[in-house]
Amino acid sequence: MIKTDNHSTKNIAMNYRFLLLFLFFCYTSFMNIDVQAQNYEDAQNHQCLKCHANQSYTFHNDLMDIQEKRLMNPYYIIDTVALKTGVHHLFDCTDCHSYEYSTYPHNAELKLEPLATCLDCHGGDESFASYQFEKIDEEFQKSIHYKIYGDNFTCSKCHSQHTYRPVARTSERVSEIVAFDNQMCLHCHSDMKEFKLMSGRENPQIRQIHDWLPNQELHFQNVRCIECHTEVQEGLMVSHNIQGKDKAVRKCVECHSANSRLKASLYKYQNLKERSEKGALSAIVSNDESYVIGTHQIPALKIISYIIFFAALAGIVIHGFFRYFKK
Repeated sequence: MIKTDNHSTKNIAMNYRFLLLFLFFCYTSFMNIDVQAQNYEDAQNHQCLKCHANQSYTFHNDLMDIQEKRLMNPYYIIDTVALKTGVHHLFDCTDCHSYEYSTYPHNAELKLEPLATCLDCHGGDESFASYQFEKIDEEFQKSIHYKIYGDNFTCSKCHSQHTYRPVARTSERVSEIVAFDNQMCLHCHSDMKEFKLMSGRENPQIRQIHDWLPNQELHFQNVRCIECHTEVQEGLMVSHNIQGKDKAVRKCVECHSANSRLKASLYKYQNLKERSEKGALSAIVSNDESYVIGTHQIPALKIISYIIFFAALAGIVIHGFFRYFKK
């Protein structure tokens, strides 16, 4: 009787384990279905990327009744890795592009339709108020780009809707912020095709134009183009009033001084506030690519340096005094 009870208890325990295993399997299956559902919701983007993530695409030529393969226009090839890390990676392509692009091949006339602008989504929305998109647009309309090209020069010329990341707000490394921001400028200003496509004239030679700048490479690596080519606007994280070259900053003291303009631009981000709180020495140790905007001064170290200097000076005087009277 006891053996039977033990056997029954083992069977119950085994059944209980089996039940738990079954429930766990059901739960994981459900979660897998949910993940698949999320992927399915993104199927529209995947459908677009079947062509726009590759250098070539195929389509059926109804007129000739054959399958054809063509090269994709390089301007229409999407970097899927950058797309995934961009701020709009959760959007469907048709959130900005016409729903008629869902048909394939696309109607050529769709290219003539105006795309949605940033302010179409971000303007007048309280949830985006802290980013001051209206103020940014107001400043941008004062810029040299807008004055020359008007509405033909849009946000997307610098900020790709597909790949843009708010690096200035999220990165803790100045070098990353500088590299990312400068690439926006150099995308046109160091690329003959891009610049000529937009301006209709030859691309200026960046190095020759900046030949007056000492340690040119060091500057390009450590500060953004906009530090010298914008009018700093109080209250905006990034100034969008790009100035013409005749108004560019050329005085070294503007940056290399205690009252450096970089404090109101590159170094004013909230995520870099720790630099001033931790002290300059700590900032240099934690970030080996920090840029000397003036002099890294810590009040305590400054006092200590004075004490050491005057102590050494006093030591020399005292030493000389005793040497003199011992003769």
